[in-house]
Amino acid sequence: MTPPTIRDDFRVEPASWDADFDDLRSVREQVFVVEQAVPREDEIDEQDPTSRHVVARDGDGRAIGTGRLTTARAIGRVAVLADWRGRGVGQAIMRVLLEQARALGYPAVELHSQAHAIPFYAALGFRTEGEPFVECGIPHQTMRIQLEPVAAREQAPLAPIPEARTLVVEDREQALAAIGELLADAKYELAIYTRDLDAALFDVAASLDAIKRVALSGRHARIRVIVHDPRKAVADGHRLVTLAQRLSSAIAIRTPVEEQDLQYPAAFLLNDRRGYLFRPLGNRLDGEGSTYAPGRHAQLTALFDQIWERSAPSEDLRVLAI
Repeated sequence: MTPPTIRDDFRVEPASWDADFDDLRSVREQVFVVEQAVPREDEIDEQDPTSRHVVARDGDGRAIGTGRLTTARAIGRVAVLADWRGRGVGQAIMRVLLEQARALGYPAVELHSQAHAIPFYAALGFRTEGEPFVECGIPHQTMRIQLEPVAAREQAPLAPIPEARTLVVEDREQALAAIGELLADAKYELAIYTRDLDAALFDVAASLDAIKRVALSGRHARIRVIVHDPRKAVADGHRLVTLAQRLSSAIAIRTPVEEQDLQYPAAFLLNDRRGYLFRPLGNRLDGEGSTYAPGRHAQLTALFDQIWERSAPSEDLRVLAI
């Protein structure tokens, strides 16, 4: 169940229809016109000049993916070059577009998914609406996602892309420093995957204070923790467990129930700024990460989401809550 190696040397950034036209068109033409035989005259439309565009670029700055958010509150033209598919680029593009939609205050957005891509969008929270239809000779399905209302403070301009800093961990001091940096960067969301809640890392004042800050950041705060075996943490009075009980509306802890998940050996931390720390063996401290790595972050987020949906609240934690 170890995740496949996924390159993280790409970024997703806002694009201008005028300034980045050549890059946007090169990707879209290759994917839609060449691969899918969409008529060239249909590929570019009247919505392009007024849409918000994003472009994914590799480490050398070459365009590898695109997407747009129209004034009609629809996402479209999501395209990734063949060599980069399956590496988290599409998920990263969608997350940026959804962030933009939330920042604009859109209550929902829709898209026209090609039939084969329905599971991809469903995994991001989209739901099908209406009957399938044909567009440009290709079967499509309307899909829609409801977006939580954005708090007033979140309506500020989108934050700049964080500086990508490599995180290397070989001992507890380095682990605490890396975790501290990722927690400090977090705004509203964290995902923590651990075997026993790692008291040496998360039952320390600095980590707890940072987690509490995120948990109290507002009604959009969401901290999800997956722990294989919480019994030791409960017995030892782990303060993150206590904090989760006090702030249960923002912090949720689940335990895997399926054998394939219980056999997963790694531990990792994700923030909502596309930063991560990954330890291949959860009972060891050594690991690697980055403050900004969209590809690796998207892959680990997808893995976390899958295991989260298969997990359940721990009986040990229920007893403590009572």
